[in-house]
Amino acid sequence: MSTEIATLGGGCFWCLEAVYDQLRGVQDVVSGYAGGSVPNPTYEQVCTGTTGHVEVIQITFDPARITFKELLDVFFTIHDPTTLNQQGADMGTQYRSAIFYHTPEQKHAAGQTIAELNQARLWDKPIVTEVTPADVFYPAEDYHQEYFQHNPNQGYCRVVVAPKVAKFRKQHLDRLKS
Repeated sequence: MSTEIATLGGGCFWCLEAVYDQLRGVQDVVSGYAGGSVPNPTYEQVCTGTTGHVEVIQITFDPARITFKELLDVFFTIHDPTTLNQQGADMGTQYRSAIFYHTPEQKHAAGQTIAELNQARLWDKPIVTEVTPADVFYPAEDYHQEYFQHNPNQGYCRVVVAPKVAKFRKQHLDRLKS
């Protein structure tokens, strides 16, 4: 079985990881940082907004069970791709909407999906998701991995992550792992 990698940023990586962990065809999800200029950044550095990094997840998936396009379909339902450098109360360049493509096919799928969504006018504003080549991915510190799973009663998890996961589960019930 062959696998592929997808790297997506759409706000806090805890939210994204909690969703993609539940998708059928997804084998692994790692929270981390991409798109910046500082090697081996720490969470504290990324939070300053000065490193250029985005909080991302790197997804290992089986393309025979879930396509990159299907990953994008979920991506565009779990965050607001029209707000520049912000998701809800999370503000800063580290929370920008971003797709880091690993292949020409992923670049094409991202561009096509964004064009279709803009044409459908699902949002009042145009999509500002950046689509850039994948570069170095830095896994986040261990305590960020599977954060929601390990800390479901933490305040941010109860108020922000849990509602996103519930919305995702309702909209994508047919795509959940059994």
